[in-house]
Amino acid sequence: MGRAVRWGTAVLLAGLAVWYGSYYTTIVVWELRKIFAWLSAPLLAAASAAALWTAVHLLRRKRRGAGAGGGGAGGGAAVALGWLGGLLGLGIAVWWLVYGAYLQDRVYMRDVQIVSEAVPELVPRAPYLVGKAQAAPHLGDVTGEIADVTYLPDADRFATMVERRGWLSGYEVGLVQEIPLGGNSRNQERCAFDVERADARIGGWFTHNLGRRISAQKRWVRFEASDAYVTCTGDTPIVVVPLKRQTGFLLVTERPAGVALYNGRTGQVTVTTDTAAVPGPSYPMSLASRQREGTAAVGSFSDWWFERSGWDASEDGANEGNESEFTLRYRDQAGGSAYVTPLTPQGEASSVVAVSTVPTRHQGGGLAPMTVHRLSPTWSSPKALVELVKAEYRDVCCYNEDRVFEVVPTGGSTWTATIGSEQNIRYRVEGRGQVAGREATCLKTAEGALISCAFAAPGSPEEAELKRREQEKQKPKGEGAAPPGDVDLHGYTPEQLAELQRRLSEEVVRRLKNGGT
Repeated sequence: MGRAVRWGTAVLLAGLAVWYGSYYTTIVVWELRKIFAWLSAPLLAAASAAALWTAVHLLRRKRRGAGAGGGGAGGGAAVALGWLGGLLGLGIAVWWLVYGAYLQDRVYMRDVQIVSEAVPELVPRAPYLVGKAQAAPHLGDVTGEIADVTYLPDADRFATMVERRGWLSGYEVGLVQEIPLGGNSRNQERCAFDVERADARIGGWFTHNLGRRISAQKRWVRFEASDAYVTCTGDTPIVVVPLKRQTGFLLVTERPAGVALYNGRTGQVTVTTDTAAVPGPSYPMSLASRQREGTAAVGSFSDWWFERSGWDASEDGANEGNESEFTLRYRDQAGGSAYVTPLTPQGEASSVVAVSTVPTRHQGGGLAPMTVHRLSPTWSSPKALVELVKAEYRDVCCYNEDRVFEVVPTGGSTWTATIGSEQNIRYRVEGRGQVAGREATCLKTAEGALISCAFAAPGSPEEAELKRREQEKQKPKGEGAAPPGDVDLHGYTPEQLAELQRRLSEEVVRRLKNGGT
């Protein structure tokens, strides 16, 4: 009986150790693989030097035992070979640490296409900082702290994950809200976590660590906390965690490994590679960022070493808080979206010369295809564009708490900057790059109706609209005008109709306030 108890206790403790250690063993294996990949060549060189020194040392001892008189010469040869082996190992170590990094970037560059085709048209969205700022005022009586805000392109919503306060606790609530670029709609959806059954979170303590629960379901996969987000399926919050795995021996790189779905009502964790039903991005943004960084190796090793090839993300401070991997929807592709990043050449140049796109959804265990679109014409740096907007549109920018928010690509060579406050986006400025030596920019309402242009690009729809307006102004009063109540609206664009509706509503409100006058 005593032996059975001892064996049972030992088996139970071993099982607990294996379950408890799955998270830490995964971390250890990941880090050791990366370390070994960097040290494999130096270790091989050191082992070769040690083997050579040992061989010379044994030969020296054999000669001494035979009474040969060349001990001094043998000792000098051993020392010389030892120094030679040490220098060889050091040289290989330095060489591999440098060249290995280049080869690693080349692996991430394998699925990158560089094209001169225009960027597919993208749909502008509310700036990330606006989505983040508007989360807190709509949380109601929630006492937790905001852990993450993510844009969900499929639903055109911003998702906010709120942590419950306390060391041994999980999440408290998920908030999914609509923040339109134009208009006043503020649809939102809140879904509360069951704090008793779903008590884990990313970075939690002990058994309240969501990473530990994921490792218990599937070992050898990891994730970045910034890649995770929450969605609401009715009243049930679902935490979506895109996963990554390691591949390679001497060149260790990362690949997607499906997603982990954490049910906020039951606490159940499900790991799956079928990401078609996931309501948001399933491809890790951190992996897309790593692929973009790998474009530095588009040229030769010498070009990579001297930073003469490839591109960098624009980081001049204009897009503070979200400088790369903008999650945007394609206008003509149903349900399609991408991580989009403006790129500048390596070095001192700060103009945006290319735009990279990586799909937010990808099936399979390989890297998602990345496309680098060379821009023609190019556009100035985001910081220069912000200053240009402030100078050219002083009548609308920037007063009180208004400011210029994100400057993001929106297809072709165009970009869009938004103007307003964190609680109310009022205008947008759209540019078409540097045409005839200057930036072509136009001011529009937040809904997209054209107001004016500082410089309209020749042949653009904005130029055609401005010419039409000018022709209307030059007509004699009453000529060609339709009688009241018989206005032909077929020639108006959707943006013009929206602007007409807005002005009509404002006039009605004004007259009601003034007693009908």
